[in-house]
Amino acid sequence: MAAVRTATVTWNGDLASGSGSVTAGTTGLFQDLPVSWASRTEGPEGRTSPEELLAAAHASCFAMALSAGLARAGTPPEHLHIEAEVTFDKVGEAWTVTSSRLIVVGHVDGMSPEEFDAAAEDASVGCPISRALKGNVEISVEATLEQ
Repeated sequence: MAAVRTATVTWNGDLASGSGSVTAGTTGLFQDLPVSWASRTEGPEGRTSPEELLAAAHASCFAMALSAGLARAGTPPEHLHIEAEVTFDKVGEAWTVTSSRLIVVGHVDGMSPEEFDAAAEDASVGCPISRALKGNVEISVEATLEQ
């Protein structure tokens, strides 16, 4: 059965001077997070952006994919910390999400740094958010195994 998740946005005004809020519709875990054009292209000033939300989605999806792959290999992680850096830049005349850089630090007993790197690359390819971005956004992974 397909899982469907929802979020809603209310926007007031034009792009440059307007603002809005985003709410998690499915869970209600966040409500009325402020969002604006300036939070995308300048400083966040207490507001979120679609790119920050995309970074959160990519990091959490990747964490799940990596932990599943490590467990299937018989080396479940003790701890994973993932940061996603999503870049939003002007390409020609169009604003574009150009890259998502995943930075992972993990503690996995019984695994070499090379094996951890390979597992991280596999997770990047297998993560559904990575697959959604593939072909449109440059995805990179930097993996560090804690000793």
